Amino acid sequence: MKKINARRLLAVLMLSTSASFAAEKTITLSVPGMNCPSCPYMIEQSISVVDGVQSADAELETRTCSVTFDDAVATVEDILGATEGIGYPSTIIK
Repeated sequence: MKKINARRLLAVLMLSTSASFAAEKTITLSVPGMNCPSCPYMIEQSISVVDGVQSADAELETRTCSVTFDDAVATVEDILGATEGIGYPSTIIK
């Protein structure tokens, strides 16, 4: 009985510890190919389907997109690939 409880405790500690390393990140992308009113919607939709992305807000006027994501699930490369995949190459604004 004590071994089972110790294993459960260890499993709970491992799960809670790994979650503490995850962080919410926000990046801003430059998407110079946006040139029509439907472009921001298409970019937001393509980024939103990436696992770990919490929000994407594209702005036609500035040709940028602000993306908030869980960096333990999604990578910047995943997000850049989502825009590239629909024909809108993007880069991170530092």
